[in-house]
Parts: sequence; structure tokens; C-alpha cells
Amino acid sequence: MRIRTTAVAATAVLGSLALLTGCGAADMTKQASPFANAQGSKTVTLSVQSWVGAQSNVAVAQYLLEHKLGYRVDTVQVDEVPAWDALSQGRVDAILEDWGHPDQEKRYVTDKKTIAHGGDLGVTGHIGWFVPTYLVKQHPDITDWKNLNKYASLFRTPESGGKGQLMDGSPSYVTNDKALVKNLKLDYQVVFAGSEAAQITQMKQFAKEKKPFLTYWYSPQWLFKKVPMTEVQLPPYKEGCDADLAKITCAYPHTPLQKYLNADFAKSGGRAAAFLKKFRWTTEDQNEVSLMIAQQKLSPADAAKKWVDSHPSVWKQWLS
Repeated sequence: MRIRTTAVAATAVLGSLALLTGCGAADMTKQASPFANAQGSKTVTLSVQSWVGAQSNVAVAQYLLEHKLGYRVDTVQVDEVPAWDALSQGRVDAILEDWGHPDQEKRYVTDKKTIAHGGDLGVTGHIGWFVPTYLVKQHPDITDWKNLNKYASLFRTPESGGKGQLMDGSPSYVTNDKALVKNLKLDYQVVFAGSEAAQITQMKQFAKEKKPFLTYWYSPQWLFKKVPMTEVQLPPYKEGCDADLAKITCAYPHTPLQKYLNADFAKSGGRAAAFLKKFRWTTEDQNEVSLMIAQQKLSPADAAKKWVDSHPSVWKQWLS
């Protein structure tokens, strides 16, 4: 999703992980925990983004910090870019899933040195445009962006103003889609569902009725298991091709997702900081927890416990 990040839709999850949404939400910076960066106390504050994959990271990290290391864990929802400010100021101690913000990284990690790199999460993220696979079987050439105008009428909705609809999630997310539609001269209108949850509801309804849809979506994401989708091939991504959003014509990159810690916490956070630096799992691990939260309706804590109980060989390495 992003090196201009984009992620994906979502709505707020106030201090808990119960909502399943996409990248970004209201700026909750001022509601940060009083326990963040609390020197000498066994407390940790984690930034939790509103998309379900990020919630899964936090759920498992929180469970292990509380049940295996004896920490009190507080969670705070902060939008993507404001989360960097909150982390720099010590309002939160860690971000466990960042999709690539090179400008923020330069400012806080390289220049100010108030944020420290916490290592790879182990998951590679990717944003793209997707159509349902059942539509590809009817129109195999629809996966080439050059043919999208030919099929624009298939994607018209009352909201798209006579053009084809490209469904995005929340307008709070950083997305290249409006510029891409304009610069590639596509007869489409970007329409925001409002949140990841709303976007998922629409996609599931379209799939149930076997209707066409074109959507901004991302991986990893549990919905692919329920609604098989195929990516539309945009002009290939090359390093720097997204530097000027006004001129962008390329696809989104594949981004190894990263963790970041408050610099003071990284030095003085003891076993908690060491644990978070070692926290690294696979896309399959994350999707397993996400599916339990989103589809099976387990609470994040119950989903985390179930995963922890069945994967001791994975998480014990993070505690060593």
C-alpha cells in the first residue's frame, strides 16, 4: 500500500481492536495513553490502525505482553501520518504496521532521531485495483488497464455519474487513484465506500449477486479467501514513479511492512521493546488471526489466544 501509502479503508477503533477496517482513521493523537513511554513502569502503549491486519498484529502482541511478560498494554487509535507525530512525542511506544512513509521516516528517524526502526513485520503489503475472478472468466482481457474503458459501462453505479465506478474505502486514506484515473485517461469515477467495513459489505453483496465491480484493494487481506479477486495490471511500478502524485501513472509498489518504536522506548523499554523488535510473522499467520476476528467474529483477545495456543514455536522465539 503505500510508499505514498494508501492503504485502504477504515473506520475508528477506539482503544480496542474490535472494528475491522482499513488504513487510517480519525486523528486520536490527543487521546493517547498516559502510560506511553512511562519510564521504569511495566506499561506499553501501542498504536492500533483500523484495518484488520494491523489489529491482528496488536492483538497478538498485546496478549503476549500481558500474559507472558506481565505488562499492562494500552492501545490508541491514531491515523497513519499523525501516528508518526504521536510516536515521536512518546504518546505511543510503537507502530507495528507501517506501509511506507519515506518523508516521515526521514524527518523522525534520520533527522530528529526521535523514532527508531523496529524491524520488518515479516509481511509484504500491496495495493492494487481488483475485479472479481468470476468476471475475468467472462472477460479475460479486463485485467489489462488499457481495456478498462471498453468495460466502463459494466461498472456504472448511481454514484459514479455515468462513468465506471472505481470503489475506494475511506477518503482519509492516502490513495493515488484519482490521479491515476485522470492521468491514464480512464472513464471512471472514484467512489468512496466510507470505510473498509462498508467496502467489504459492498464487495460481498456484489459477489453474492455475481455483479461486476472494480475496487481498490490490498493484500494481505482475509476477504480474498471469501471473494476471489484478480488484480488489474496497471503500468508497472518503478522506483520513484510515484514521487509526483500529480503525474503518477504507475502501479502501487510491493512494500515490506515495517515496525517503528519511540527512540527512548527502544533504548529503555526493556523486555517489551526487545519483544516488539523480534515480533515477526508471516502473511499466513496474520490472515489466520484476521479471519478469526473478521469472519468468525471472535474478539481480538480470543483470536490472539487461539493463535498463541496453536503456534508456540513461532512466538517463543520473540521472547528469547
